[in-house]
Amino acid sequence: MNCYDIVIIGGGPAGLAAAVSAKRNGIDNIVILERDCQLGGILNQCIHNGFGLHTFKEELTGPEYAKRFMEQAMELQIEYRLDTMVLSISNDKTVTAVNHTDGLFKLKAKAVILAMGCRERARGALNIPGSRPSGIYSAGTAQRLVNIDGFLPGREVVILGSGDIGLIMARRMTLEGAKVKVVAELMPFSGGLKRNIVQCLDDFGIPLKLSHTVVEIHGKERLTGITLAQVDSHGKPIPGTEEEYACDTLLLSCGLIPENELSREMGTEMDPVTNGPSVNECLETSIDGVFACGNVLHVHDLVDFVSEEAAAAGKNAAAYVKQGGSLGEPGRQIPLIPTSGVRYTVPKNIHCNRMDDTLTVRLRVGAVYKNCCICVYFNDECVSRRKKPIMAPGEMEEIKLNKQALEAYDGLERITVKIEEA
Repeated sequence: MNCYDIVIIGGGPAGLAAAVSAKRNGIDNIVILERDCQLGGILNQCIHNGFGLHTFKEELTGPEYAKRFMEQAMELQIEYRLDTMVLSISNDKTVTAVNHTDGLFKLKAKAVILAMGCRERARGALNIPGSRPSGIYSAGTAQRLVNIDGFLPGREVVILGSGDIGLIMARRMTLEGAKVKVVAELMPFSGGLKRNIVQCLDDFGIPLKLSHTVVEIHGKERLTGITLAQVDSHGKPIPGTEEEYACDTLLLSCGLIPENELSREMGTEMDPVTNGPSVNECLETSIDGVFACGNVLHVHDLVDFVSEEAAAAGKNAAAYVKQGGSLGEPGRQIPLIPTSGVRYTVPKNIHCNRMDDTLTVRLRVGAVYKNCCICVYFNDECVSRRKKPIMAPGEMEEIKLNKQALEAYDGLERITVKIEEA
C-alpha cells in the first residue's frame, strides 16, 4: 500500500488550490485523485468570463482560470491520477480507489482533503408532473453539450430555476441561435448573482418570472411544451394562473448539492443546512486530519473564494502533517450561531488558540434584505455592525473575526451572527 502525507479527493479548482498551498507549505508527498479525464473540474466547460477578478486581478474564462492552477501544480511537480474513482475513505484515512491502470488500490494518508465539488439537483428531486420525454436537461449538462461537445440540445427553451448556471445558459443558448422564452423561479427572489441577471437576462430581453414553477410537462417522445403557474408563499401553485409555453427543451437550474457521499460514509458530522461537513476554524471536519473545502463544504458563488478557502485547507493540512498528526491543543470550543436571517456560517465552531490572526467566516442569508446590517455578538454584546444596502441568498457574505479581540473578551461562550435593521 502506497503512503502519502496528503491525499486530495478531487482535481477541480478546490483540489488544485489545496494541493498548491500544501506543497508551498512544505509537504512534498501529495497526490490528487480525479475521476474525470483531465484536471480543472467544472471550469473546463465554463467558457464565459468573470473568473479570477479577486485571485488574479484580471478577468478570465473558466478554462483560463483552471489552467493557472494546473500550471502551478505542474511546476511544483504534484502527483495526480486521472480517471480515478474513490470508492471509500476509512476512519484511519485509508483511501480505496479504482482506475484502468492500477485496478483497485488503496492509499494510506496522514491527512485527507475533501474537494469533490457539487452536483445539480435532478428532475427526480423536483417532483414535476408529466411523462418523461426527451429534451429535459440539467443546465450543467446542457452547458457541457454546447461548450465541449458542440451540440445544441434544442431550439425553443424554457429554464426552470434562476441559479447562476441557468442564467448563464439562457445567454449561451441565445447566442447559439435558440429562443429562450422564459426563466421561471419558484422563490420570490433569484438564486443567482445580480450581475448574471443583468448580463444574461436583461441584456437579451429574456423575462424572469419569480414565484413561478413548472406544473406540467407535455409531450411523449420529445418535449412539446410546459405549463407554468404562479405559486403562493408556501410554494403551492395558484389555480387559474397557468400559462402554456411551447418548447422543445427544458433546462433545470434548481440548486446545487455538495457531493458528500464519501463524507457521510466515513462518518463526518454534516451540517443540515449546507449539506456539507461541519468544520472548525482550520476547515477540519469532525474526523481528525480530514479537511474539506470548496463546493463540497458549501456552495460558493465565486470560484475565487473556492480557491481562497482551499488554500487555507491546504495550509492547515500541511501543518497537521508537520506537527505529527495534530493542529495543537484545541482549548475551549466556541460555537458560531447563525440566526435572524443568517442561514449558516462556515466554520461552525472555532478554537481561538488555533486560528490565524484574522479568520474569514462565510455565510448566506435566507431572504432578500435591504438597508440592513450584519451584526456580530460576543455572548449578548454586539461587537460589530456592518451596513449593507442589499443582501440576497444568491450572494455569499463574509465577516472577519480578530483573534486578539476574541482572546481579550472575558468569558466568551458563543458568537452569534444575525441580520438587523440599519
